[in-house]
Amino acid sequence: MVPPEKDAYGREILDYFLGLNGMPEIVERDDGCIGLASGPSAYFAPYEKWPEPQQKVIQMAHGRILDAGCGAGRVCLYLQERGHEVVGIDNSPLAVKTAKLRGVQDARVLSITQASRAKLGVFGAIVMLGNNFGLFGNEKRAKWLLRRFYGMTTADGRILVESRDIYATDNPDHLAAHERNRQHGRMPGQLRIRIRYQSIIGPWFDYLMVSPEEMKEIVAGTGWQVGQMFEGEAGMYTAVIEKER
Repeated sequence: MVPPEKDAYGREILDYFLGLNGMPEIVERDDGCIGLASGPSAYFAPYEKWPEPQQKVIQMAHGRILDAGCGAGRVCLYLQERGHEVVGIDNSPLAVKTAKLRGVQDARVLSITQASRAKLGVFGAIVMLGNNFGLFGNEKRAKWLLRRFYGMTTADGRILVESRDIYATDNPDHLAAHERNRQHGRMPGQLRIRIRYQSIIGPWFDYLMVSPEEMKEIVAGTGWQVGQMFEGEAGMYTAVIEKER
């Protein structure tokens, strides 16, 4: 759980919901690179305004659903409206508070590494949209969690993910970061970042962005396989990860 005094992401979301501030979040990388995210409005977007790859992949959700990294609850609310039982988890207490205020019926303060069958039960689908494949952090943790998710899902269970092909860039700062990662034995898209909002500075956390081929390599040997993919803009894409037959 993110401590309240460091919950920059959650404070940004709650403030936006309450109409107190519309400032964008600042994303700081541990190599000193600083950028602006798209802004809190994206966390509240209705289905009609989602990127097309997200609209397509969410149609593959079925049964009881886990939304990992639920944020303000946009995915949970969409699925609830369609009659699904949905559990949303996020390590941001203020994000979970916002999701509940917006009507998410079951939102819990829980990090992805704490998710388990014992705590949450069994699901037909696990959703990781909003570039949330990144929550896996690194290749080793991704494989570990994929194996855990295998035991948390039904025989026809699916994981619906979104990531960004980090090679779809000519930004020299990003390319230099890729090369530094290679030199240190890390995947090129492995990041260490933190969120800043107003005077609040969030904790550092690991994040992972991968190409479609890298995703297939990570998934291999975990009991899962990558199925359909839907391409978007600027390297973004969604994918359906299915159990091997």
